[in-house]
Amino acid sequence: MENLSDKEELAQSLRELRSYFMYAGLFSAAINFLMLTPIIYMLQVYDRVVASGSLSTLAMLSIMMVGLLLASGGFEWVRTVILIRASNRIETKLRPRVSEATFKRSILTGGKYSSTQSISDLISLRQFLTGNGLFAFFDAPWFPIYVGVMFMFHPWFGVAGIVAGIIMLTFTLSTEILTSKELADANSESSIFSNQVEGSLRNSEVVQAMGMGTNLQTRLYRHADKALYLQSKASFKGGALVSLSKSIRMILQSVVLGLGAFLALRQEISPGMMIAGSLLLGRALAPLDLLTASWKGFTVARAQYKRLDELLRQIPPEQESMSLPPPSGRLEASQVVVNAPGTSSQILKGVSFELSAGDALGIIGPSGAGKSTLARALLGIWSPNHGTVRLDGADVSSWDRTELGPHIGYLPQDIELFNGSIADNICRFGEVDSGQVVSSAKLAGVHELILALPKGYDTIMSAGGGTLSGGQRQRIGLARAVYNGPKLIILDEPNSNLDDVGEKELVSAINRIKDEGSTIIVISHRTPLLHAMDKLLVLKEGLVAAFGPKDQILAQLVGPSAVPKSAVGS
Repeated sequence: MENLSDKEELAQSLRELRSYFMYAGLFSAAINFLMLTPIIYMLQVYDRVVASGSLSTLAMLSIMMVGLLLASGGFEWVRTVILIRASNRIETKLRPRVSEATFKRSILTGGKYSSTQSISDLISLRQFLTGNGLFAFFDAPWFPIYVGVMFMFHPWFGVAGIVAGIIMLTFTLSTEILTSKELADANSESSIFSNQVEGSLRNSEVVQAMGMGTNLQTRLYRHADKALYLQSKASFKGGALVSLSKSIRMILQSVVLGLGAFLALRQEISPGMMIAGSLLLGRALAPLDLLTASWKGFTVARAQYKRLDELLRQIPPEQESMSLPPPSGRLEASQVVVNAPGTSSQILKGVSFELSAGDALGIIGPSGAGKSTLARALLGIWSPNHGTVRLDGADVSSWDRTELGPHIGYLPQDIELFNGSIADNICRFGEVDSGQVVSSAKLAGVHELILALPKGYDTIMSAGGGTLSGGQRQRIGLARAVYNGPKLIILDEPNSNLDDVGEKELVSAINRIKDEGSTIIVISHRTPLLHAMDKLLVLKEGLVAAFGPKDQILAQLVGPSAVPKSAVGS
């Protein structure tokens, strides 16, 4: 990506489309110029054909009129095609960047902002670029040209055109003043409503089980009702202004027609000019009228642009980094301090330890000690506010995530499977290597379970895991974590959904993973898993309470000040 200031990124993307807009402007000029054809045709018919009675002149004028209007239609189609291609280009260019920023913001905020609103904004902005509202922007600058032609007919026509333009522009500005804030507030309320609905759907089982639906709906509908009220209020005002502007435009055209009749009776203009003046005014005011009618779309597009611009400013693009050799698994945390996302509250308060390649570390501690936060920091998901995490001597944040990813295995507490087959999920949606998929499943002790499913490895999973139990999802998630032999594997409460049999199988799987030479970190509070570790780290209130060989730490925990074995993951 070009080295751009994050403040200019979205604007620069639009500037890159200037050639498209220039060509659209040229075709708009041709279209508007040819829109004079019916007026000139009518003027010639009245002043020449009717006066002379020449059928040959009428025929030639009619042929020219048809040809020019067909050309105008062709130019309008070309302009539409140009803007469609421009809008497609900006979406395809920005889609990866917006998706990446949306994804990263969700991570940095701990899932607080996990809505797809930004993607929807980008799609809607692309659609706006091909709408009638944008055409009004290309056509509006021709208002002075039409008024200039009216001046050529008669000065009073030109004055009438200027007055009419000022009146229509007043309606457009009034629409902006009276509706923009309410529409912006309505969009904000709608966004809150959508985000909360998504959260409710993610926890639909809890909502159903505990009968929370009515209470949640009552709270959600407050935002929906407020958004509806504000949108309706803005629409009432905007609709009234649009209706009034249309009526005023028709009145103005009729007034100009009456003015033309007055001037024709005084023999200052011809009868053809009388009608042509009214038609010219109608054509000059049409873009201004369209601007008024489309202003809601402009307001919405402006809010979408603002949200996208804010997102891209907050989440700058990742800088390309030099490729590093594959890691061996040596890990070092030095005075790692991590705050809760969006706050100054420290979760980790200076955590330090070192692991050699192939070590197996168990992390324990009471709830809220910061165990899961430490896992995220070690993986580079959350960046430390102070201190560093180094993998093979390199800051983990300096690695290219796409290159580092295959060397990392991670099983979070809340395991998620994605839409696709089990094989797709295990191979992380890369190219399916059947041998590696089966090998990983066997390593995780889930091969037989998968074979028992209706379609085996080709069984299609929904995002939530379908009919699989929590323990089955965890074990498939473990197969995904160990796929292709990653050098650093972090398992966060991998036995939280397992029974005694499943836990024994998990211990066997961890021992097999250790034999592969990977550095493995397990967050757990259950003794069987801890016995499979080489070292233990005890966290308490974000600090390292103890770190060392497993047997030594377990012996310390027997004392009265020991961390309770029943402590759960944070």
